[in-house]
Amino acid sequence: MHKAIRGYVRVVERINRWVGRCAMYLIFAILGVLFYSSLSKVAFEPAIWTLEVAQFLMVAYFLLGGAYSMQLDGHVRMDLLYSRWTLRTRAWVDLLTVGFLLFYLVLLLYGGISSTWYAFEYDETSYSAWSPRMAPIKVLMCIGVALMLLQAIAMLFRDLALIRGEPIE
Repeated sequence: MHKAIRGYVRVVERINRWVGRCAMYLIFAILGVLFYSSLSKVAFEPAIWTLEVAQFLMVAYFLLGGAYSMQLDGHVRMDLLYSRWTLRTRAWVDLLTVGFLLFYLVLLLYGGISSTWYAFEYDETSYSAWSPRMAPIKVLMCIGVALMLLQAIAMLFRDLALIRGEPIE
């Protein structure tokens, strides 16, 4: 494979590894917010912001960690036949499925950017009592989808290299 493609794969995977490992720590923030929510309901007046903050943190945790999970091959896979195939056969099948994934992620990113633009343009807020601005979480969602798209392209390059007999290490 071309040197630039190998460099692309290494850079994207390094970025996604760093972002994914940082995103893992968001679980502690979620636990802290939910603990505070439980404590505030018992000890003092219940906080109206805790549920939405926990949801926003969970969205960030899920989407920012998605590309790292793809990199580690940690997503659920129907493994009736896949594990019995050779590496080249797996690469061919992965090449086909990555094509569908790329199409889906491009549409998702397009919709996400459109929704984020709307949130900035009209100062969109949530319909809850707390009513936070929606733009920051939508920006994070677009970043997460973009990282997954970059990782899917890196997976495509890895599969092509494997099919050609030149695996990228």
